Amino acid sequence: MTSNHEISVLFVCLGNICRSPLAEGVLLHRLAEAGLSDRVYVDSAGTGSWHVGQRPDARSIAVAAKHGVELPGSARRVRLEDFFEFQFVLAMDGSNLEDLKGLESGSEADAVIRLLLEFDPEAAGELDVPDPYYGGPDGFDKVYKMVDRACEALVEHLEQELGA
Repeated sequence: MTSNHEISVLFVCLGNICRSPLAEGVLLHRLAEAGLSDRVYVDSAGTGSWHVGQRPDARSIAVAAKHGVELPGSARRVRLEDFFEFQFVLAMDGSNLEDLKGLESGSEADAVIRLLLEFDPEAAGELDVPDPYYGGPDGFDKVYKMVDRACEALVEHLEQELGA
């Protein structure tokens, strides 16, 4: 994280090529629209290392592009330092959340570790963003809509945190 950012957000999924880079791109897009890009640092990572260094899945890139969103990063694995560098570490599903809590356990880090969909007012109890990797484009469209709603609400939360 660079020193000129007041808040930092890390999105985490399994491989860091579908859901978390999509959430990263959507939040960056929404922060730009809100004029907060210079105040919030955003990144993504995966709990697994299978795709380290790879660009996001072509289907995530395609669904993002349909909505004018760019996916800037490449896959990396979450590391213990992330819990000290990021204020918010947001998991895509319950399995990712448990993995993150296990990694962070005992570290005395101050990061808020939550599910992304906890911010979605329409989540209605189902807080997992499904992994679209083994499905078709429809799954990526569904994930985009879920992530976009949650990121819209997340921006509102961040605006309150920043007093913007």
